[in-house]
Amino acid sequence: MIAQVLRLSIVYVLAAVGGAITERSGVVDLAIEAKLLFGAFAAAMVGHATDSVALAIAAAIAAGMLVALAQVALAVVLRADGVIVGVGLNLLALGGTRFLLQLLYGETASSPPAPSFGTALLSDPLAWLALAAAIGAPFALARTRWGLRLRAAGDRPEALVSVGASPALARLAAALVGGALAGAGGAQLSLAVGGFGADMSGGRGYIALAMVILSGWRPGLAALASVGVALAEAVTIKLQIWTAVPRDLVQLLPYVAVLVVLLLADNTKRRPPAALGK
Repeated sequence: MIAQVLRLSIVYVLAAVGGAITERSGVVDLAIEAKLLFGAFAAAMVGHATDSVALAIAAAIAAGMLVALAQVALAVVLRADGVIVGVGLNLLALGGTRFLLQLLYGETASSPPAPSFGTALLSDPLAWLALAAAIGAPFALARTRWGLRLRAAGDRPEALVSVGASPALARLAAALVGGALAGAGGAQLSLAVGGFGADMSGGRGYIALAMVILSGWRPGLAALASVGVALAEAVTIKLQIWTAVPRDLVQLLPYVAVLVVLLLADNTKRRPPAALGK
């Protein structure tokens, strides 16, 4: 059970830490779902073509970064509304991955087989990446010049301007790192099962964003909260096996758990970056 929870938490941790980094810079990151989907598709496509796990992960990271680049171009450079940009990218991912499946493989539901981690945990490189991100991101935000500029871009962008630095470049750097982590989370989705399935992110990007908000935009706490979501998902899987409760009803458990926690949590201690979405 513990191993299953840790495996399930990899996607959530990578997505939530990536989302926290992006949002701390002032960019609304509603597009985590798109990064997961495009990352999962890229990993399956390149993995199938090359039979290389390393290249598949690299492709997923690149896909996440490309989505982040589009997000920054629209929301930061062109000043479009960040929420609308995120929703649009998520819809593009839902339809775009199906279109690419049909274009490349003549299917609309799943891709051909790709390399798979299976149930491995210690030999899964993305598990170690998730651990490194959960530990390294809080340190980087608090102790490095990059982290200082990132936080300034989210809280006081005018301070960056006063010292000759660009808030837009700081946000771009943060979004690219966040997109890379979320794309890697997408790779975990497809490489864990050896292929891509349409809509296989299943709303995990939205749950990851909820964990970012619940944690008060602190990546370390967002990672811990993500483990709790993975526990709820593991319990859901067990209930589907052990009980006669309808499957569709049981699958709602992680989403209900997230809503309950958000409703019961103390909202006064969660303050978003002052310049988020501005």
